[in-house]
Amino acid sequence: MDLGVVLQTNPPASRTIELARLAELNGFSHVWTFDSHLLWQEPFVIYSQILAATRKIMVGPMVTNPSTRDWTVTASLFATLNEMFGNRTICGIGRGDSAVRVLNGRPANLATLRESIHVIRELANSRSIERDGVELRFPWSHGSTLDVWVAAYGPLALKLTGEVGDGFILQLADPDIARWTIQVVRQAAERVGRDPDAIRFCVAAPMYIGADTRSSRAHMRDQVRWFGGMVGNHVADIIAKHGADAGASGIPRALTDYVAGRRGYDYNDHGRAGNVHADFVPDEIIERFCILGTAAQHIERLEELRSLGVTQFAGYLQHDSKEDTLRAYGEQVIPAVRPRPTATTTR
Repeated sequence: MDLGVVLQTNPPASRTIELARLAELNGFSHVWTFDSHLLWQEPFVIYSQILAATRKIMVGPMVTNPSTRDWTVTASLFATLNEMFGNRTICGIGRGDSAVRVLNGRPANLATLRESIHVIRELANSRSIERDGVELRFPWSHGSTLDVWVAAYGPLALKLTGEVGDGFILQLADPDIARWTIQVVRQAAERVGRDPDAIRFCVAAPMYIGADTRSSRAHMRDQVRWFGGMVGNHVADIIAKHGADAGASGIPRALTDYVAGRRGYDYNDHGRAGNVHADFVPDEIIERFCILGTAAQHIERLEELRSLGVTQFAGYLQHDSKEDTLRAYGEQVIPAVRPRPTATTTR
């Protein structure tokens, strides 16, 4: 299993770059960032500095969207970084949330998302596309490679992911919901003749290493309660699409029922500890959606997710223990879930 981190590009940018460098030093393989150009600093500028400060780590957005950037510009950004740093980028993409809603816009429809994935992937892989009757390609790009992973929750978005995605991003770490979403994605891939085993499955959720005591767990939950509010934005869209009884569409009630107390949302607090618009999120949801507690408890949850087919866990670090959590993962968690081969075999 690969391990990644998810960062916000809050100023100063040097802080984001340093956290990315620490992530690589502690054995993480991927650095992802939010992508909302009004709320935080421009990530693609910072990616160039992260790549320059590291040797192997992959970087990309979790997630970009089809609406706030021209798709050919997005592809050019990735292809340029790949030429500069040797194919170390990855693209997470979804319909859009904070980046479009703060502009008073709406998430893209699935047809637009599907088309954007095609344009970005083909151009960023040094291939040509036909668009509006014109064949387009980057004449300067040779050998660039880019995987596009799709973030999804609802049945139709999951179906699209299985049909066209190189990977799937589920932004919560509940094993039961992960099991259902992975099954939907795999079945969709099989129906269109794709090999479901070729799709990468990423679970992304806050990770916080701390003591397994009542006071410690209460503090950890309060630090990451914002995540339940963030997920709730997407769940509200699902309910609007499928109705209050979303379970009739096969959607787990564990995903939908908890938003009953949701009363609006302020994107100025998006992804931030202490977000008062996440007060409706119960402790049980935080424990299920996030990974909290001792290193051993993290390892146990990660092994459970791995058994479901998850190939990467990406941990959000929007809390007050970033360095300590990175260090604990590097010293205890990563060696356990990604054991090194031995030089000799026992006899």
